[in-house]
Amino acid sequence: MSRLVIVSNRLPVTIDKKEGELIYHPSAGGLATGLNSLDDSTNRLWIGWPGREVKDAWEQEAIRKDLRKQNLVPVFLTKKQIKLYYEGFSNKTIWPHFHYFTQFTTYNDDYWEAYQSTNKHFAEEVIKVLKPNDRVWVQDYQLMLLPQLIREAFPQISIGFFLHIPFPSYELFRMLPYRESILRGILGADQIGFHTFGYMRHFLSAVYRIEGHEHNFGRMTVDNRLINVDVFPMGIDYEKYAHPEIDVFSEDDTLKIKALAKKQKLIISIDRLDYTKGIPDRIKAYARFLEDYPSYRGKVTLLSLVVPSRSNVDQYQELKEEVDLLVGRLNGQYGTFDWTPMVYFYRSLNFDQLTTLYKVAHIAMITPLRDGMNLVAKEYVASKEDSKEGVLILSEMAGAADELNEAIMVNPQDTEAMSKAILTALEMNKNEQAWRLNKMQDKLKNYNIKHWARTFLNVQTQLMEEQKERHISQLDSTVKDKLIKDYEKAKKRLLILDYDGTLMGFKSDPQAVKPDAGLLQLLTEIKNAEHNKLVVNSGRDRPTLEGWLGSLDIDLAAEHGVWVKTDSNWERNSNLSDDWKKSVIEVLETMVERTPGSFIEEKDFSVAWHYRNVDKDFGEKRVREFRDVLLYLTSNLDLQVLEGNKVVEVKNAGVNKGKASKGWINSKDWDFILAIGDDHTDEDTFKALPDGDHAYSIKVGTGQSVARYNIVSVDEVRSLLRSLVAAAK
Repeated sequence: MSRLVIVSNRLPVTIDKKEGELIYHPSAGGLATGLNSLDDSTNRLWIGWPGREVKDAWEQEAIRKDLRKQNLVPVFLTKKQIKLYYEGFSNKTIWPHFHYFTQFTTYNDDYWEAYQSTNKHFAEEVIKVLKPNDRVWVQDYQLMLLPQLIREAFPQISIGFFLHIPFPSYELFRMLPYRESILRGILGADQIGFHTFGYMRHFLSAVYRIEGHEHNFGRMTVDNRLINVDVFPMGIDYEKYAHPEIDVFSEDDTLKIKALAKKQKLIISIDRLDYTKGIPDRIKAYARFLEDYPSYRGKVTLLSLVVPSRSNVDQYQELKEEVDLLVGRLNGQYGTFDWTPMVYFYRSLNFDQLTTLYKVAHIAMITPLRDGMNLVAKEYVASKEDSKEGVLILSEMAGAADELNEAIMVNPQDTEAMSKAILTALEMNKNEQAWRLNKMQDKLKNYNIKHWARTFLNVQTQLMEEQKERHISQLDSTVKDKLIKDYEKAKKRLLILDYDGTLMGFKSDPQAVKPDAGLLQLLTEIKNAEHNKLVVNSGRDRPTLEGWLGSLDIDLAAEHGVWVKTDSNWERNSNLSDDWKKSVIEVLETMVERTPGSFIEEKDFSVAWHYRNVDKDFGEKRVREFRDVLLYLTSNLDLQVLEGNKVVEVKNAGVNKGKASKGWINSKDWDFILAIGDDHTDEDTFKALPDGDHAYSIKVGTGQSVARYNIVSVDEVRSLLRSLVAAAK
């Protein structure tokens, strides 16, 4: 049975050792909750670090044996690996950089080497237990190289990857010296998930600009694999926070928390100690509120819970000192003998204390400077299921803001706006509070943690099935062998080949793809083989094709069939006019003026605007701007506007490669036909082919096509043609 193999930096258990005995504590994190909620038909195996260094071989074996009972597999790491890979590269390079704190980004070769080697160590442990029909789901920024490492060992396996932190904009991401390796690592996955569309957009932009892979609505093809990039906002265990079970032993603490909320309006903020959370900015905003609205002094308390984190890192130590100073200054300035403006805890609370805080707090102020999602905001909203009273003030920079848009949204660095938001929250009537909470709660109920896990895996399963269907159309060794045998026994063979993207790869300058000696020799051998008729059917202009291929004495079609060369003679398609070119060129010249790097290619009966040297999004913006103008100009002139690979071409509507190809197809009763092309203009040729096993249509690339088969690249096209040459000898 297919298994789900989850790989994360940490296992969902923590191991302690007391008096020589190993003790295992389950983790209560959102990821563990979501994945444990999957139905029993999902056979799960979880691989990760158990949370402590284990040196002794006997102890490692004991841990493996104990964890095996829970379908857990440990990856043992040394203190040095944790220091350099986790505390170093993961949290001193990736964490600050991906959260836009580039001033804290550390560039250290030792960190990067440790990150690479530890990802390889994880890969080795995963590969040991992996089976070909497993599904793999890699989690988060500590393991961004892992998908590709697994892919190298299991090329056909289904791999998912989810990033739980923000993905930065291209301009920020490109600053990393390790950018190519990180992208290639992630692109080893078939399905890549993010919390928000913004993070997804930034990732796709980086992939295009750095690796050159274009996407269509989040889908792209890399190394003959279909990759789906999508948004999967992580939810919470809604019922756990809506209706918590309070432990009787914590009743004293919960009573004290309730008593605090009865005395005055209680604002809570709950964060891990981290510079991304905006804790100092929030304290300053609260101080500004007390200054701007003195009537609320003595009536409001801010309870700030800060959970210790990375206390051995300089930035975190400095942040702790700054927070301590700000809290002391605020309480010293505004406090009275019977009122403390801000209550500050530098520790964690147990679940009962935390949920009690959520339930009694009048306002939750969750204002990170940058956050991948922030589940605290969702937990607070869920806790108001029964009371329908409470207000959420939420940072625009938190991933949760995309879903919880009924909260009071703030820019966490706008002190004045934050002050006003506190006032708005305090003065909001109960009807509006209930309306906002109901709206947010409805979303959180539907899009809970179980929904997040199920949706990601369901989409990954669908993608896996789609990959299998696509694989059927590939020109694999079996199909290739049959094609060669049919070619060998045929006595009348027709080969129709496109040029750009089929026989030669693309370059930024369209004139820079002159055929090389190897291609000329290959075409000559195909043409000279007995029983063969060779045709190159291209969108190129006639003089260029003649100059490049005319000496081969093969048949040619130029400008998609405007010009046709048979038996060494060029003939023009009748009833064509070029009177329209002047007005179209004027429009395209305006596009060139407004789009530096683009240029016009004028042919006898068509005009093309190329934007290969222009940013893809910028070029497509210009295309959208001018599309209506071009369509208006061409609507009454029997012209067609074609959008190709970074090119827009205007040509006569009555001409296409398919019509040109039919002249050759109908000229004989061929017993073998092969047509190869790479873009939408070649689809007309594929459609023109007769039915029957003797006619082979092949698209270069893995996009949708009417062609019977797909082939990956120009190199594979040439390899196939060389096989045909060898077979004919």
